[in-house]
Amino acid sequence: MKNIGIDARFYGAASRGLGRYTSMLLKYLERLDDKNRYFIYLRKENFDSYSPQKSNFKKRITDIPWYSFKEQFLMGRVLEKDKIDLAHFPHFNAPFFYKGKFLVTIHDLILLEYPTIKATTLGPLKYGIKKIGYQKVLQKAITSSQKIIAVSDFTKKDITKYFPRAAAKIKVIYEGCEDEQYELKLKGNKNSGEGGLELEKYGLRKPYILYVGAAYPHKNLENLLLAFKIIKKNKENSKLDLVLVGGKDYFYEKIKKFAKREKIKNVIFPGLVGENSLREIYENAEIFVFPSLYEGFGLPPLEAMQAKIPVVCSKKASLPEILGAAACYFNPENSQDMAIKIMQVLDNRRLREDLILKGQERIKLFSWQKMASQTLEIYNQLLEN
Repeated sequence: MKNIGIDARFYGAASRGLGRYTSMLLKYLERLDDKNRYFIYLRKENFDSYSPQKSNFKKRITDIPWYSFKEQFLMGRVLEKDKIDLAHFPHFNAPFFYKGKFLVTIHDLILLEYPTIKATTLGPLKYGIKKIGYQKVLQKAITSSQKIIAVSDFTKKDITKYFPRAAAKIKVIYEGCEDEQYELKLKGNKNSGEGGLELEKYGLRKPYILYVGAAYPHKNLENLLLAFKIIKKNKENSKLDLVLVGGKDYFYEKIKKFAKREKIKNVIFPGLVGENSLREIYENAEIFVFPSLYEGFGLPPLEAMQAKIPVVCSKKASLPEILGAAACYFNPENSQDMAIKIMQVLDNRRLREDLILKGQERIKLFSWQKMASQTLEIYNQLLEN
């Protein structure tokens, strides 16, 4: 048996997309691999969230903060102590001084593409130091890794733009959107006009437009709010709400203040919600809107398609690659165009039904099991060499 170490400190819903990617990778690797021995490194906070189902999967408490100096010096020692033959870092933050064989998953290059002080709560000096550190760690991870997994062709092109010599070792492996426990079971007739108990819990009422995700500046929520302000000028939309689902953090507080300053009403902030609640919130939305300026993959629109909700989306970055013809696109930097496209989908039943049908076909292209299987192929190739 070979020893494979997986840095799962991002495991779980609290870490958003990274947490989802890591949890699905582990779930399906357990089903696929009886040959190798796995060491799964978790923090105290998420240690109990993961329960191995196979004897060849062992979990370890590794309470080392990510993006820290400790991470760079101590994480490598942990891997060496367990005599790891191959390490997988599902994010770019591989330990700078680690000498063992490893691969990384690069989800995006957001801090290179959008290096703005507005995207951080740090002061200018601390942000500058952090940015330099990020660039050094990223460069080391890309140049020293044996293989790089990119979650889209778009991300691969971004990597090769900054690191052209890395092109030969990049493998594009899409994320998935299906999972037995996560599959949406429609809890009633969407046309009944009745929301479920989960909607009541968060103070939501139909009809509403939905966004799910973080509120970082590149997510472009200010323009979404301005588009919603335009939409609300139409009397037919007087009862329409905009629901923004995401953690209650510094960036969401900024968005709340922006909405108040612009006098935009009917905006609901339910915070971070559990999976069961999220399913019902998706299912009862009129449409799902994703205004992001930059995404390496873009999982929430696929989840909306899975919920049989029409998607209206930014025509930027990886999103056209991932969503194809199953979304209605707008210019995310033009709130007027965004408003027009949203209203088109709201008002045109035939268009809505067409987008839903195309969405149901589109999600078939993205499988977590396929992602794990392709990742395991890379593990085995690297272990043989």
